[in-house]
Amino acid sequence: MSKPIVLHLGDDIKWNHELYATLQSKFTIVRSHSISRSEFIAALKSRRFGDFVAMYRPFWNTGGEMGNWDDELISLLPKSCKIYASAGAGFDWVDTRRLAQSGTAFSLTIINEAPYPFPTDTPATPGIVYCNAAAACTESVADAAIWLILSTFRAFSWSSTAARSLSVPRFQDANRNIAAVTHNPNGYALGIVGLGKIGYRIAQKASVAFGMKILYNDIRRMPTDIEESISATFHEKLDDLLAAADCTLVATPFGGDKVLQASNIARMKKGSRLVNIARGKLIDEDALVAALESGQLVSAGLDVHYDEPRVNAKLAAMPNVELLAHTAGASVESHIGFERLGMENILGFFETGKAVTPVNAQWIKESKL
Repeated sequence: MSKPIVLHLGDDIKWNHELYATLQSKFTIVRSHSISRSEFIAALKSRRFGDFVAMYRPFWNTGGEMGNWDDELISLLPKSCKIYASAGAGFDWVDTRRLAQSGTAFSLTIINEAPYPFPTDTPATPGIVYCNAAAACTESVADAAIWLILSTFRAFSWSSTAARSLSVPRFQDANRNIAAVTHNPNGYALGIVGLGKIGYRIAQKASVAFGMKILYNDIRRMPTDIEESISATFHEKLDDLLAAADCTLVATPFGGDKVLQASNIARMKKGSRLVNIARGKLIDEDALVAALESGQLVSAGLDVHYDEPRVNAKLAAMPNVELLAHTAGASVESHIGFERLGMENILGFFETGKAVTPVNAQWIKESKL
């Protein structure tokens, strides 16, 4: 019997060759490489890639040329497709709920009959599991978050741009005046919105290295052992956290709407700071600009932006705002991990019926009811 098909989106793998060989031994790999949306749609309609059971995208920079994964694309996927494992932490570009609702309860006998040892007692399930790779870039994002937190307390952006300007007056201005308006983060409260893997790692670094107090808000309270490991205080209401935090860090996935609206930003502690390493659309940038201009907030650090790749001109002109080009998770280690975790998700799913890092499992369960 022929092996089941995995559709590999984008470039060749670069690092995890032994694991890829394992994948090849159990699946037939077909490639889309990097094609436009119209070409990809035509390929799906013509069944050019066959009845693939999984999609694998090992890199963030390629394999996504078809654009957002919405109903137009998802409705064209073969009923055989059961899992999409992609690089990257964010998934605001893919309708994970629509994936979960896709198709019918497809029988997995195609896998049972192939050389791949899928457990025969695993029930058929509807929908496509989407797996991200946030776990692979946790360390890199956490390190960048620490840089942004430090920058909001110590005005590193002001100092750096003054030095790079080659202007003697600007250098002297920074040299003489920064000390009067900056602080060490030790003892200040860091309020984390979203204490997932990345938020938790940031909390570990901030509490251990800088002695910061940890507050957090999430849709559910963490177990006691997790809270105690970072001496964290839970705030059930977001506005309560905002009022108490000296620096608020946004580390929650984008769920379709802003987390920090103008009304929320108005409730932030006066003179506090804001850092965003999640998604730009989580924050009302106009309200952020107004809060910085009024002094409600003293500084901000942003890796992500509302209208990427375009950066807000007002924020870019502010010396008390540190800006990055959405590179918090960008490191060789992250990309090695993206590659590996995607394959582990596919192999794990077809060995045990469970993926390693599913993000739409709750909707998969709903579609089974």
